[in-house]
Order: sequence, then C-alpha cells, then structure tokens
Amino acid sequence: MTRLRNGFSVIIGATVVAGIVGYLVTLLVYRGVGPSSYALYAVFWAALYLIIGALSGIQQEVTRATREIEPGTRLHASPARNFAVAMALVVFVVIVGTAPLWVGSVFRDVGWPLVFPLAVAAASYALVAVLAGSLFGLSRWGSLAFMIVVDPILRLAFLGIGLLFTDDLVVLAWLTALPFPLSIVILWAVIRRRFVGRTDLDVGPKALVWNSARTVLAATATGVLVSGFPLLLGLVSHSESSDRVGELIFTITLTRAPLIVTVMSLQSYFVVKFRERAKQASRLLLSVIGIVAAATVVLAALGWWLGPAVFEWVSGRPVMIDGGLIAILVASSGLVAVLCATAAAMLARSQHFVYSMGWVVAALATIVVLVLPMEFLPRVALALVVGPAAGLVVHVTWLLANRRSTAVELEGEVAR
Repeated sequence: MTRLRNGFSVIIGATVVAGIVGYLVTLLVYRGVGPSSYALYAVFWAALYLIIGALSGIQQEVTRATREIEPGTRLHASPARNFAVAMALVVFVVIVGTAPLWVGSVFRDVGWPLVFPLAVAAASYALVAVLAGSLFGLSRWGSLAFMIVVDPILRLAFLGIGLLFTDDLVVLAWLTALPFPLSIVILWAVIRRRFVGRTDLDVGPKALVWNSARTVLAATATGVLVSGFPLLLGLVSHSESSDRVGELIFTITLTRAPLIVTVMSLQSYFVVKFRERAKQASRLLLSVIGIVAAATVVLAALGWWLGPAVFEWVSGRPVMIDGGLIAILVASSGLVAVLCATAAAMLARSQHFVYSMGWVVAALATIVVLVLPMEFLPRVALALVVGPAAGLVVHVTWLLANRRSTAVELEGEVAR
C-alpha cells in the first residue's frame, strides 16, 4: 500500500513538471516564430499528439500484462521488446505509406519534409509506450518519473537552442521529434541492469496484438473526447463567429484540463493498483469516484462564481461565456475523469471489450449530439456531458451485472 501511495505522489509530481515544461515549449515557439508560423507548427504538434494519444493504448495493455519474474527464469526472447520493435516499424511504415493521401491537406505549404519527423517521433513513441507500460507493471516509479520529465526537458532545451539560430519549421519539427528516441536511449542506459530479464507478459503474441488493438481503439476514442474535441468543434461551427468559437475552445481547454489531465496521467497507475488489489477493486474504484466527484463539485462551484472574471483577466477582454456554462464544462470534465477510472478498472480485469466499448460509445454519442439541429452553445454543452455519461453507462452496467462475484471476493477476503 505504501509503495502504491508513493508511486501516486511521484507520478503526479512528474506530470506537473512535464505539464509546466510543455507550456513553456508552446510559449517559446510562439514567441520565437510568430503567430503565422506557429499556426503551421501547431498543426504538426496536433498531428503528432493525435497519433501519440492513440498509441497510448499500447501502454495500457502492456501495463496490465506485465509481470515481474526472477532474472534468468524466462526461457524465450523478451515478448515486450519484440512487440515494441514490431509496432515501431508498423507505425513508421503506415505514416509514410499513407502520407500521399493526407500530406497536402494536413501539411499545406510544407508537405513531405514534415512527414519524416512525424513518422520518427510516432514510431519512437511506440517504443516509449511499451517501455513505460513495462515500468508501470513493475511499479518502477522513479524510472517512470525520470522518463516523464526527460522528454519535455530535452524538447525545451533543443528548441530553445534551435530558435537562437533558425525559425525554419522543418528544423523545429525535427527538434520536437528527436527527444522521443533520445529519452529511450538515456533511460535505457540508467535502468538496463535492473530491468533486463525481469519481466514477462501474461499473454502470447497474438493475444497481445488483439488486446492492444482494442486499447488503441479506446485511446483513439478518448482523443475524440479530449484532444480532438476542438477539431470536432471547428467542423460543426461554420456558421458561428471565429471569435466566439475561439473563446469557447480556449475556455473548454482551460476548464477541463485540471481534472482530465490529472486522471488520464494516472490511468496506468490505476491499472496497477486495481490489478494488485483485485479483491478490493470495487472499494478502490468507489473511493476514486468519490474524490473526483468532490473535486468536480468544488471546481464547478468556483467556475460558476469566479469563472467569468478569471477568464476576463486571463484573456484581457470581456468574455461572452457565463458562469453557468463554465460550471457545466467543469462537470463534463469530471465525467470524463470518472470514465478514465472505470476504464482502468475494466482493463485491470482484462475486460478489453467493455473497456473499449465504453470509450467508443462515448465518442459516438459526442459526435451525434454535436450534429443535432440545436443552438450552438447548448449543443456543445450537451455533447460534452452526454458523451462521457453514455460511456459510463456501459462500464457501470457491466460492474453492476458482475457485482455478485465481486461481493463474493470481498467476503472471502474478510473471512481470511
């Protein structure tokens, strides 16, 4: 229990540091190249992190499947290593191979020179996801914290130095991409002796690929609810003023980030915790939901009371969004955070289908509501609430249907 509690603190601390450094990177590039060039850089950044968001599903499955073993007891090659290399090659080939279909519309005015840093970064992240999942599975919190912070710090250093000499977008893209493979090299040099030969997976190659496909599907659906939501908003808001849409996206991003980013960064941690304390998983899940709910109520109340004044101060201009809408946005982030927690519980129990369906249903419900013939702001608010609520119905329905077996587990634990 103490080890898990320490792990929580370490991962949260590393996530906060990485988040701050990420904001500094954004500010540095914006000030260094100006708004026009930054818009092009932001497209590259968004494309990269959309892919990374999908590939994070690999980390979730490897976390669930990883088991610690005694050194020298594994009689076959490392399945995680082979899987990581194979996935990296697949990602690289898919990005480069499909580029003719999308490069002209995504990377307009630059084109192919941005495809290769994108492919290298994404392929490297496939390696990062497997290594991070293995470390989560072993509860190596210190190594994970180092891995979480070294990548953004390298990126900040590279871009800081690079911007002293050039504002060329392709160079900046490479400086953004290179920290992914370099962070693996640096971390591997540190952990290799205490890591090699100490892990195995509880599934074979075919099951690993199939399970990972479902977790990647779920992670992609998560992207629709979180990082991809501004893109959806842009597609359904052609009749709205750009100022209004921009202000709404800005407000959604800031109000939803504290809860969603925090819980999403802890998903692999929760998978480990639910897995290692399987007989208490229901109680633990209820505790997490209770904490998230309490935080949501407090933040929503603050958003309703102080939100408009705070946003007016931050933006330096009067805002068109009232406190009631801000409170709804915060409440929707609480629903997504709870969905992240129930998803981790599903994955810890190897319920990959239910895990994936919860996210997929949430994404589909969000899209359906966004295209309804309604007023713009009520439609957006409804989509943000209905989407994660629909996903929670899937997960909670499964939990309730299996509550009897869970109760038996808990009674057995008390008897012992």
